[in-house]
Amino acid sequence: MLNIFKKSKKTDEEKKAEEEAMKNIPGVENMGMLQKMAMKKVMKMSPEERNKLMAKMLEPKNIQKNKKQILEMLEGMEKSGQMNKHQVFEAKKRLGLL
Repeated sequence: MLNIFKKSKKTDEEKKAEEEAMKNIPGVENMGMLQKMAMKKVMKMSPEERNKLMAKMLEPKNIQKNKKQILEMLEGMEKSGQMNKHQVFEAKKRLGLL
């Protein structure tokens, strides 16, 4: 019987590619199920849609609302070696967190 609502099954190659892409993102191991689903959705978006979403997310009112979390994240990235001091300074400058 034909079921139009049935999901198509992913192949092993598609699953492995998706897992590899998620492993390259910092902090994935600390994400919850909903955060991982949101991350996958963002990864599947076209570049234009993704840029629009990021522009909306990085509005000054949203940045100021989450200032403490952003600063903690930048400091953690510096400690783990993902960013150097200059890169952290530039990120703070661009986000208006200085």
